[in-house]
Amino acid sequence: MTTVPEYNATLPAHQKEIADALMSLIETVLPGRGAVWHGHPVWSLGPAPGKQPVCLVKAYPRHVTFGLWRGQEIADPAGLEPGSRTMASVRLTALADVDAARFAGWLRQARDLEG
Repeated sequence: MTTVPEYNATLPAHQKEIADALMSLIETVLPGRGAVWHGHPVWSLGPAPGKQPVCLVKAYPRHVTFGLWRGQEIADPAGLEPGSRTMASVRLTALADVDAARFAGWLRQARDLEG
């Protein structure tokens, strides 16, 4: 199985920079909970990858997506685009798009919703 750092290492430099910043930020809120599940990094609270998932990072050709499984339930969801079911995400094209304080707040709320 590929690890999150191994996944990030396969990305083009500009996406790796974004993914590494997200990984570092996510690990402050969900330490040791990341794994590659269905081909991309997912952080979960359950006993196995994908059980009680909280967030994901997924690279696409033109952007990196940061998603929250229960993102539509987050207070102050400004910047999050609603997805299927209760998911919401944001597309990132540059490191400057990563607002550490806002993302950490979203992550803490998402963790608490799952916990």
